[in-house]
Amino acid sequence: MRPRFLSRGAPRAALAAAFTAVLAFAGLTGATWHAAAAADPLISVSKPVTASSIESANFPAGAVVDNDPATRWASAWSDPQWIQIDLGGPATVSKVELQWEAAYAKAFRIQTSPDAVSWSTVYENAAAAGGDQSLSVSGSGRYVRLTATQRANGYGYSLYEFKVYGQVTTPTTGYVYADPPVTGVVPSTYQPPHAYFHEFQANCTATHNLPDDPIVYPGKAGASHLHTFLGNPTVTAGSTLASLAAGTTTCLAPGDKSGYWMPTVLDGNTPVMPNNLQTIYYKGAVTDYTSVRPFPPGLRFVVGSPTASATEFATSPGYVAGWECGDGYHSVDLPTACPGGGDVAIRYQAPSCWNGVHLDTPDHKSHMAYPINGVCPATHPVAVPMIEFKVGFPADLDHLAQLHLSSGRGFTFHYDFFNAWDPPTLAALVNHCIVGGLQCDPRGYDQNQPQRGAALNAQYRLP
Repeated sequence: MRPRFLSRGAPRAALAAAFTAVLAFAGLTGATWHAAAAADPLISVSKPVTASSIESANFPAGAVVDNDPATRWASAWSDPQWIQIDLGGPATVSKVELQWEAAYAKAFRIQTSPDAVSWSTVYENAAAAGGDQSLSVSGSGRYVRLTATQRANGYGYSLYEFKVYGQVTTPTTGYVYADPPVTGVVPSTYQPPHAYFHEFQANCTATHNLPDDPIVYPGKAGASHLHTFLGNPTVTAGSTLASLAAGTTTCLAPGDKSGYWMPTVLDGNTPVMPNNLQTIYYKGAVTDYTSVRPFPPGLRFVVGSPTASATEFATSPGYVAGWECGDGYHSVDLPTACPGGGDVAIRYQAPSCWNGVHLDTPDHKSHMAYPINGVCPATHPVAVPMIEFKVGFPADLDHLAQLHLSSGRGFTFHYDFFNAWDPPTLAALVNHCIVGGLQCDPRGYDQNQPQRGAALNAQYRLP
């Protein structure tokens, strides 16, 4: 029987009774209605993701939080495997949704953790059937992990989406806001004419070592592990955009007074300084390289993690080829052999999608994201240059076994960037080289296309 509607002047009690009748008719009574009315939001979109393995770069871990049912994470073809999401702060978790491809987990568990070390199981299934699964859970923690222990077939695990619902307690301090913010940007899906390259270089020498980090420990001298700084020689724990802009630089372009730093490479207890000029690439990492815009002044972030495990390092979207030495490549840890001789070197890529609002966030990462399949996520719609560190250290072949980082093993490599470019100089290089689809040196000159000219003059300044 269809419930009748009461007249506009019906008493409040009658309205309440009628509303209860409607809920009863729909099967939404008591606690069920409360849950439906107060459903928790989706809190996992575009959050940092790590995994035990990836089948290939075509199936990255970050695909499970891009809210795109056409992209997926795929693991190695072995048991067990795991994938976890960093929610960015302490959270209560009420629901998890999994969208499996045909290679699903027959047995798995969902776990939460405050620190990614100690885990509590909030859901477990030993006879799952794959497909789309909506799981009611009750747990808390900053990290949520899916641990798969039995595959349904001979392939690895393949997951389209890993959605977490709940409430996150975000810090109220540690945010630095852009002034003005960049709003109204929609991630570009345009495919411009093909260009083999869209990049330029910053060539800078190392300047000094200090146990300082003005991003992670601002104003706290000596609070960090030892860092090796490149570019601006004035960087200390107390550095700000104003102090960097007033400083100098060892980069070829005088307009680049940015701070670049990384954990110091140590030969036993002796710091090993990078060789001569180092290359820091600025690249277009989205399909629409014409949509890339310069960094805003004062943008800062940390790439990688000093607490990363070997697996987290190797499966990070910033991983390129690991450590290399001579003819040896793809080493997750610092190499202990150098076939053919040469330098010990590493390349590592930064996220290149910005949320347009924050110059920094409490974890120094959440305002940045990696593109998914060449497109920035909707939460981080502003495409900016992708920084790629390419740093080399002289190798003493008799001491390779003694090499380590000030932060620990080789897989704890990470780096910091604090933008203090002269805005017109940076804009000229971005527009000429990245947007223009060129392969530029630090002058903004592409020797393969000399007719296009250069962005800077022979002194690496704006003409």
